[in-house]
Amino acid sequence: PDTCLCRLCTRRSSGAAAPGSGATIFALSSGQGRCGIAVIRTSGPSSGHALQILTAARDLPPARHASLRLLSDPRSGEPLDRALVLWFPGPRSFTGEDCVEFHVHGGPAVVSGVLQALGSVPGLRPAEAGEFTRRAFANGKLNLTEVEGLADLIHAETEAQRRQALRQLDGELGHLCRGWAETLTKALAHVEAYIDFGEDDNLEEGVLEQADIEVRALEVALGAHLRDARRGQRLRSGAHVVVTGPPNAGKSSLVNLLSRKPVSIVSPEPGTTRDVLETPVDLAGFPVLLSDTAGLREGVGPVEQEGVRRARERLEQADLILAMLDASDLASPSSCNFLATVVASVGAQSPSDSSQRLLLVLNKSDLLSPEGPGPRPDLPPHLLLSCLTGEGLDGLLEALRKELAAVCGDPSTGSPLLTRARHQHHLQGCLDALSHYKPSKDLALAAEALRVARGHLTRLTGGGGTEEILDIIFRDFCVGK
Repeated sequence: PDTCLCRLCTRRSSGAAAPGSGATIFALSSGQGRCGIAVIRTSGPSSGHALQILTAARDLPPARHASLRLLSDPRSGEPLDRALVLWFPGPRSFTGEDCVEFHVHGGPAVVSGVLQALGSVPGLRPAEAGEFTRRAFANGKLNLTEVEGLADLIHAETEAQRRQALRQLDGELGHLCRGWAETLTKALAHVEAYIDFGEDDNLEEGVLEQADIEVRALEVALGAHLRDARRGQRLRSGAHVVVTGPPNAGKSSLVNLLSRKPVSIVSPEPGTTRDVLETPVDLAGFPVLLSDTAGLREGVGPVEQEGVRRARERLEQADLILAMLDASDLASPSSCNFLATVVASVGAQSPSDSSQRLLLVLNKSDLLSPEGPGPRPDLPPHLLLSCLTGEGLDGLLEALRKELAAVCGDPSTGSPLLTRARHQHHLQGCLDALSHYKPSKDLALAAEALRVARGHLTRLTGGGGTEEILDIIFRDFCVGK
């Protein structure tokens, strides 16, 4: 049944053999295409045999030492390449099985020849996507949060994503969850001991009270991490930053400046941008989906009206709003209306991790007199910028870095972030179960609540999970990983 829990299941429909079933897999682990060095790896019981066949050697090379060997096709004896080979006998390998790495020259003909030669060795077959990592998980080399960290590290495009993925790969989130699970195990043991022996007065005083204190402290910790859950997911998938303002404030110029490419058409004609234009960018080391939107005004035609409607819709979805005004035109009705509606409404929100954040940017500072913008005592805190000259860009980038650190979390400090909806689901399930922990009313129900809560933490690190969940996690890996 779908609800059956297992340590590890492979995709039955694919015909893949389960780890430990005797199959030895091989794949190109480095990227496709021409390169100086390509890495081909194997994993499984026939890895050592395959190495001996391709190198025509009686003995295996010293473990975990690079050895220069001539690789030959076992069918024809034709030389394929002179390569570095490394022998990793299990369990001291990435997968926990016998593994071999062939470091060959990266030409397509060489790589193809070595792969075909491995395919001709009995007991070897090509690996599926993520199968090496899946075997490492099955053999206890990685827990599930570390597997997810490895996947995120492979796909990391910004400095912040790399730092967070590396922390998760190093096991910080797994260690945290295991600590919580140990707290629940200890509390459960105390409650069950009280159920079995409480009437005999063989237990120390305060056993239940101590368990209650530890469970309530855990509830507080779980709540704090769940409040931060959205930040970790933004760090993994990207924060939504929306550039908005009246027509001709310089929104498209700013988007082009931040993305370092001509994403949007720039024109002095008002209403040039009539749709939402999105581009992924790396801003101060954080992943961002940057949106250029239509100028906010009453549209002069049906197309522009639809553009303004979409701009307002995207504004509601933004994590961070870059509100732009023309610094030389602050007294215009459009500027005053924008300040009174968009800027004032976002500024009126009570500060919290879930609320939108806003940076007010006054563009076209190159058109101002040396004294700066005209007197506006009601003007909120703002940054001056000239998209034309670039003056003020460094200050804006530093402000963006601080805002994005608040929106996404700083992966260099603090507790590990929850980067996936799966993490949030299990922590919320654990917290919900603990809400039913009421030992003063019914000890048996309290013990069951602790069991359910502990089960959620166990499944978070991979102690149990359905085949479908494991498939989703491992399918994001490339074939050689």
